[in-house]
Amino acid sequence: MNKQMLGRRHFLRTMTAIGTAGLPIVSIFGSRLAFAAGAAAKTAYDPAAKFELTVSEVDMRKNSAGRMLKARIYQPKGPGPFPTVLDLHGGAWNAKDRTAEEPMDRAIAASGVLVVAIDLTWGKEAPYPASIQDANYGVRWLKSKAAMWNGDASKIGVYGSSSGGQVAELLGMRPHDPRYNAIALPEAPHVDATVAYVAMRSPVSDPLARYKNAERLKRDAMMQNHTIYFNPWESIHESNPQEILDRHEKVTLVPFLIMAGSLDDNVLPEIQKKFVESYKAAGGNIQFELFEGAEHEWVATPGPLTVRAQEMVKAFIARQLKG
Repeated sequence: MNKQMLGRRHFLRTMTAIGTAGLPIVSIFGSRLAFAAGAAAKTAYDPAAKFELTVSEVDMRKNSAGRMLKARIYQPKGPGPFPTVLDLHGGAWNAKDRTAEEPMDRAIAASGVLVVAIDLTWGKEAPYPASIQDANYGVRWLKSKAAMWNGDASKIGVYGSSSGGQVAELLGMRPHDPRYNAIALPEAPHVDATVAYVAMRSPVSDPLARYKNAERLKRDAMMQNHTIYFNPWESIHESNPQEILDRHEKVTLVPFLIMAGSLDDNVLPEIQKKFVESYKAAGGNIQFELFEGAEHEWVATPGPLTVRAQEMVKAFIARQLKG
């Protein structure tokens, strides 16, 4: 055995020991993370694989309202390291938490993916851009912690639902925005918030169009959720993924998957289709799938359409990891 192989084996043993001890690998090894990520990327992902899971929770950070934002970790049992996905929940920017997408999170994780679902600040605690800042911080935090849970931090993806989809779109399109990077991560100051891909179910790709739809349907609660989160109201334009593309802003175009229900009267299918065409026109790689007979939150109900959505997300992840 040559010196190079011995050195590599010693480094991997050291990395394993540190992960077991629960220490942040990024802060200890710094640039050596690139080597670890390169080794991890060689692990093949099979979307048809089946793994048992260990589910745990940890504190992430306290938000400005004093609420502890937590992370739920779905860790496959196996040698790994596993591809890593951050989940961003929906709830019209004012409700729900890290548990909202548990069926999808479990399905993805059971195929051999480390899935970490995080809480986001509600609009009633702090308006835009607070939840985007949480997501940006969450990506950096997860990159610095993934190895502790046998995850590969080299190509992190995102899954976002409904309003969490709007957060995910902004996260993917503006990973270096100084407003979104506002929360420091002292233990990993040089880790950025870039992501490799984003998969979404019923994302709010055009919040203003959604508001107008709620207004037409006289859904006062939905309208109020918008006015609470987008405060001042003008921010609904600045933070609108559709309008960002319409303004031809310079954005990062990572691969997107959008799954929409044909019966969704919350975020209308035509809103999604317009965003898809705009993303393509900007040069982005985007896959759009319309689920006939599905409403806004169909993945919360067991059935063939939910299984199809789960399989679609796993297949999308597999394609991104091959690239």
